[in-house]
Amino acid sequence: MNRLLPFLFLCLLGTTLFAQTKTAPSDFVLARLKYYGGGDWYNDPSAIPNLLQFMADNSNIAVGNSEAIVEIMDEELFSYPIIFMTGHGRISFSKQEAARLRLYLTSGGFLFADDDYGMDKSFRQEMKKVFPEQQLLEIPFSHEIYHSHFEFGNGLPKTHEHDGGPPKGFGIFHESRMVLFYSFNTNISDGWADPDVHSDPPEVRKKALEMGTNIVVFALTN
Repeated sequence: MNRLLPFLFLCLLGTTLFAQTKTAPSDFVLARLKYYGGGDWYNDPSAIPNLLQFMADNSNIAVGNSEAIVEIMDEELFSYPIIFMTGHGRISFSKQEAARLRLYLTSGGFLFADDDYGMDKSFRQEMKKVFPEQQLLEIPFSHEIYHSHFEFGNGLPKTHEHDGGPPKGFGIFHESRMVLFYSFNTNISDGWADPDVHSDPPEVRKKALEMGTNIVVFALTN
């Protein structure tokens, strides 16, 4: 049973379901995943509101002005076509959470995970609970996610330096559909935060916001 397909269809028509009481029926809401294990899932609270404002100014997607917060076991999880997670440190999924996240993703949902330095090891471990038969695959620069709205011919933009080397995007696919996109060694969501948080140059922030828009556009249209 695909509970998300009607929502995705309505979202693309600009008539999405209510996701928050303060959000109009036509507004897309990006949900932040609250997880357990010790990582700061709440990192950069200004990031999602700023991304939504950028999308309102630079796309035809009707968006809300604030994020939703959802846990894997919440019934509301299936109301959101895209969930976002980031943070520093450890992530831990219970057996029940891993099974339910898999159900969400294989039923039409999409997860965008942005590595904020320190999350990579546990994220990869926990995703093996969700998709034990799958590997995170590096996404080629030709993939639609890098061209869905803005052009990124060289893949992910570099926002912050962590381990050195280029940023990389990874994905997991179910029945040929990308259900997860993982940005590593760039931390683009830091670039969505208010300018005074990380003191990133305007062009760096702009590229991060553009790439965030690409991810949302890709997820909603696929």
